[in-house]
Amino acid sequence: MKKTYRVKSDKDFQAIFSKGTSVANRKFVVYQLEKNQGHYRVGLSVSKKNLVMLLPEIASSEKNSTCCHGIVTNLRHHDFVIIARKGVEELDYHEVKKKFYSMF
Repeated sequence: MKKTYRVKSDKDFQAIFSKGTSVANRKFVVYQLEKNQGHYRVGLSVSKKNLVMLLPEIASSEKNSTCCHGIVTNLRHHDFVIIARKGVEELDYHEVKKKFYSMF
């Protein structure tokens, strides 16, 4: 994923959390904020405990960008923060994708 498509700074994360809307299920929380820019941006938040379990799955950036790309390209001009909840590490790629798409 290109750097221009990432939410990186704490200031940007806090703006999305405070001003944006959220959608949630048991495995994910997605915050979104409409912005006047030509493209979407995505930020991921995973706890350190879950990150250790997820490292083999998220090592392939192709999988990550594919999971998000199909949905967020339809919602251009938005910033997103995706929070992975406890239990995501137990799911395989297809289950993660299914749970993620069910929120939209």
